[in-house]
Amino acid sequence: MLSLTYEYKAMPTGEQVQLIEQTLTVCRKVWNFALRERKDWINSRKCPINACSITSEYIIPADAPYPNYYEQANTLTRAKTQYPELKTVNAQVLQQVLRKLETAFVDMKRKGMGFPRFKNRYRLRSFVYPQLGKAQFLKGNQIKLPQLGWVDYVKSREIPDGFVVKQVRVVPKASGYSGMLTLESDVSVPDPVPWGHPRGIDLGLDKFAATSDGELIDRPRFLKTLQRELKLLQRRLRNKKKGSNNRHKLNQKIARLHQQISDTRKDWHFKLAHKLCDDAGMLLVEDINFISWAKGMLGKHTLDAGFGQFVSILEWVCWKRGVYFAKVNKDYTSQVCPNCDAHTGKKDLSDRLHACPECGYTTHRDVAAAQVIRNRGVESLSAVGRIVDIKEVACGGGLTGTGNSLVKSQRDRKKGYEARLQPAS
Repeated sequence: MLSLTYEYKAMPTGEQVQLIEQTLTVCRKVWNFALRERKDWINSRKCPINACSITSEYIIPADAPYPNYYEQANTLTRAKTQYPELKTVNAQVLQQVLRKLETAFVDMKRKGMGFPRFKNRYRLRSFVYPQLGKAQFLKGNQIKLPQLGWVDYVKSREIPDGFVVKQVRVVPKASGYSGMLTLESDVSVPDPVPWGHPRGIDLGLDKFAATSDGELIDRPRFLKTLQRELKLLQRRLRNKKKGSNNRHKLNQKIARLHQQISDTRKDWHFKLAHKLCDDAGMLLVEDINFISWAKGMLGKHTLDAGFGQFVSILEWVCWKRGVYFAKVNKDYTSQVCPNCDAHTGKKDLSDRLHACPECGYTTHRDVAAAQVIRNRGVESLSAVGRIVDIKEVACGGGLTGTGNSLVKSQRDRKKGYEARLQPAS
């Protein structure tokens, strides 16, 4: 089963905008009520049975069941008779809110995430239609959603043949509304296999990326270009009264600026990922924990570069284009010579040139690290018998670990691997 998500810009009418905002309001109320119910039940089980507090916890009967998804879904059905506002929203949309809350509590226990929080109008930012019915709901550049009717959207790309729309998520953004269509197809796509020209990639702050082919890519300052304007708007926000319309309007303006920065960064990441996939059969990157990297003294610049998002996008683009993607060990990539595997010692950040004292190989420091990453990836693939046909992996010809010697080593390993597969005579 192959699942894809396509995002389209929606263009609802004024009445549809009011219905969307009403739906978000009701979903937020359902989330907060259900979360409050769960917190009260949990708090009532924390204190001693003979010393319950009548001010900080509600007295809940001992035989009251835990309000899980099924209990709260039944309560939601009964509550519609008392609160007619709940009838204005599709029933499955509200059920998905409760399912999301159930998932949040499960992730809190299994994945160590934080306790679910109450939502204001800035936090609950989407709702989902899990089913669209059997009738036709797509027509040209329109989609039919329950209770909203036919909604126009910008059909920036066609839905691929063989895919069906399973659900639609409506996402209000600072620049408007978006519809995220989840597409499914009953096909099985194999993962790309190692082949062709390998390319190592080293990520950094001096240069955003350096490739083993000697290409250096500068790091664009996405936030710095608009930081002055953003700082002035946030300074004005400090003097606005909380909950006022002026504060809400200024928040929207700041959100549009943040979205402009985010969209520019994401677009650049996609274009760079496609460029790196050109003329490459394998892309090899360092296995780095970007979360801890972003907590250092250069955390602001690290988050501005968006290395984690770029690696995720690069992995997706590689899978889409049939390029093999792998992560390799990051340790000592800047302290090893890619030409002779000699240990050159630790370099200061100001040292931007790699000069090996053993073989005399000289190149940019980041390029040398990318070549070490490439060599490690190729060696790990060869060690497990995943032989690839490599025509060029070189810093120079005839040197250890590069050029013809590496091709000869690959050929010798391939012959030995094929010999082991021959049946005994």
